[in-house]
Amino acid sequence: MIDPATIERIIEAANIVDVVSEFVTLKRRGVNHLGHCPFHNEKTPSFTVSQAKGIFKCFGCGKGGNAVNFIMELEQLSYPDALRWLAKKYHIEIAEKEESPEEKLLKDERESMMIVSSFAQKYFSRQLLEENEGRTVGLSYLRERGIRDDIIRKFELGYCPEGKDHFTREAQKQGYRMEFLEKTGLTIKRDDWVRDRFAGRVMFPIHNVAGRVIAFGGRIMTNDKNTAKYLNSPESDIYHKSKVLYGIFQAKRDIAKYDKCYLVEGYTDVLSFHQSGIENVVASSGTSLTVEQIRLIRRFTSNITIVYDGDDAGIKASLRGIDMVLEEGINVKVLPLPRGEDPDSFARSMSASELAAYIRGNETDFIKFKTQLLLEGIGNDPVLKARLINEIVRSISVIPDTITRTVYIKECSRILDVGEEILYAEIRRIKQRTSEEDVKREMQQVRLKTPATATLGKPVSSNPFELEEREILRILLKYFHVVIFQVEGDLPGELIPVTVGMMVLQELDGDGLRSSDPLVNQMIDIFEENLDDRSFDPVKYFINHTDPAISAFATDLLAEKYVESKRWRKSGAFIEDEGEILDTLVPRLIQEYKLKNLKAMLKDLEQKIHELTQRNEFEPIFDLQNQYINLKKVEKFLSEKLGNRIIN
Repeated sequence: MIDPATIERIIEAANIVDVVSEFVTLKRRGVNHLGHCPFHNEKTPSFTVSQAKGIFKCFGCGKGGNAVNFIMELEQLSYPDALRWLAKKYHIEIAEKEESPEEKLLKDERESMMIVSSFAQKYFSRQLLEENEGRTVGLSYLRERGIRDDIIRKFELGYCPEGKDHFTREAQKQGYRMEFLEKTGLTIKRDDWVRDRFAGRVMFPIHNVAGRVIAFGGRIMTNDKNTAKYLNSPESDIYHKSKVLYGIFQAKRDIAKYDKCYLVEGYTDVLSFHQSGIENVVASSGTSLTVEQIRLIRRFTSNITIVYDGDDAGIKASLRGIDMVLEEGINVKVLPLPRGEDPDSFARSMSASELAAYIRGNETDFIKFKTQLLLEGIGNDPVLKARLINEIVRSISVIPDTITRTVYIKECSRILDVGEEILYAEIRRIKQRTSEEDVKREMQQVRLKTPATATLGKPVSSNPFELEEREILRILLKYFHVVIFQVEGDLPGELIPVTVGMMVLQELDGDGLRSSDPLVNQMIDIFEENLDDRSFDPVKYFINHTDPAISAFATDLLAEKYVESKRWRKSGAFIEDEGEILDTLVPRLIQEYKLKNLKAMLKDLEQKIHELTQRNEFEPIFDLQNQYINLKKVEKFLSEKLGNRIIN
């Protein structure tokens, strides 16, 4: 367990911009920072980080919170483990009591798999660098490939010894459970038969963005044609190969620094580029490039250069990747390599300066690459040329940005000697067909997902007072201790200050108003408990709350889009600063909330009276009618105070 004092130190030390920048490229926009959201797909940045408030908020997917919440969400960690992550980053020592057997049993399964993977990496590295077999077989192979010792250490390369289960036996000896050795794929178990998955292979640990080992790739050291040259960890709770890029942890800073990412295919391609001084490089690890991998790169840059093998398979892979990258709103270039070369061999064949010069002189935009490639062999055949034009235009059509699309149309027109109006017409035709297909899919999904009771165009909400309650909580968060007026006390000349918190809570409590949302009630209860505590800082307390739901909710309320409510602007309540008119704004907000509750009560009474009338049960109706009349009087009073505004 982490003691409260240490938790406070960690939260105080955690700079939200610094933490988020580990994973997302941020650009300053006024007092805030802006970037692409790491939690969902977006082409226009809507992910905002406020250093002053210590929060992040995505206005696209709605996720928000403080630095701890960010690490929890991104790395799928528990609250204590996210605190440990931050403590390690800021060199804060955590003194924890020893875990009880019960606590160990409850330890997060995902974290247990991470721990097993970390042990495996250290074991494999020790075998490679210190043990005779590893040095003779594994280290010799790496050095023959020209891989330096500093690169071996940087990427934590290793070796799994030959034999049936050397690694598994050592892991169990050290107390690691077979359950997690199996789940990570490090060990294969069939009934009472056990063996190491990667026996006799050089090991390439695969790190996530935060630098934790989540999987391995292993290269066999024999020439057995019946055995796969490379073997990867199987899919698991911590490793999804379609969402991971080899080398992303080691490359992320340089990708952001140079605003460019080189994309290669294999592990050794990455290592060779690093040795040549080019560190903003990642690999798709031999798998076909996926949308998730492209989006991972887009966290750090909007510029990708594809560097695949110079053979037919590499060229086809480049062509497949181009449209996927373009569709995600990323600028794409291609670096063609000489026939027979791959990024690994090519990088090793020249000095670092020669490689950098080759890249500068040969990387080309996708239109030139695709045109030169597809023009080969078509001669003067008009049909083949038409197909080429369609192929190029199809790629241009997926570019989401209009200006970028226009620039490429001009370039395509110049290279292929085709009028721009013809290209625009073809793009319109392609986009119209695509749009029609998207609409059909969307309508089908709506029909499948929409409940029969839902009203078309109106989302079903379980809380009819959500807007008013959010405004009340936002005002309490920002102005809880602010005095809005004074009232006379019992003593002559005595004036008692009334704060926003005092007025709001007294009005809600006096009318017995409670929300249907437990989260709202929980926050109101906390405000009531701290009403007399002048040291209570609502923003700090709720943003850093241990309950992620409360922290995220508070962040949502404080985020930029809620600073000026449309409702208040419409009513003319907003002038230069809402803080200057709290004496008007707060009572008005409470009155609107009461009036909306009152209207709901009246509607409920009308329904009950109607049902009783239908059943000819007239006796209870008189009491209900009296209640209805009294409530209508209150409704009239509140409506007049609000200027006869209509509250829906």
